[in-house]
Amino acid sequence: MQRVADVERRLDTRRKIQLGGLVIKAGLADEEPAVILGLLTATKRALDGENGAGHRRRWKESGDKAFNQM
Repeated sequence: MQRVADVERRLDTRRKIQLGGLVIKAGLADEEPAVILGLLTATKRALDGENGAGHRRRWKESGDKAFNQM
């Protein structure tokens, strides 16, 4: 049981590090945490809204371009 918990904890830590890396890549590392959380929750509302698929498509294209420039 402990081994499963260790694996899950490592996977959770890895995911958090990856997400933090995205904040840094986006140039947001110097923003206050509340600002970052606010923009993420606003983005979530947009994705869940009427034009969510359109937002998702455009933001994915933008993200793909950003990844390719790095």
